[in-house]
Amino acid sequence: MAEDELEKEILEWAKKYAREHGWTLNPDEKKLDVVIRGLARNRKKFGEAYCPCRLRTGDAEKDALIICPCVYHKDEVANQGSCHCSLYFRTDAGERK
Repeated sequence: MAEDELEKEILEWAKKYAREHGWTLNPDEKKLDVVIRGLARNRKKFGEAYCPCRLRTGDAEKDALIICPCVYHKDEVANQGSCHCSLYFRTDAGERK
């Protein structure tokens, strides 16, 4: 699969996932593109869409925790308004600042 096609596929998946949770994706298109490109790069290179903002350890069991959406994202969005990668945002996050 071409890299731009993979990026489009991941972006569409991320949009759907965000909608299902009542969230939004990062409104800053440049930052959103960086995260989507990182996810696509990791999927192509490692076979999984590992969070580009977290370091892989090489241990498959530990690294499974950081496959997007990582195990940390729901708490981060709830408590901080966005996940660590700044991919998913609570829809009211801007109002709470």
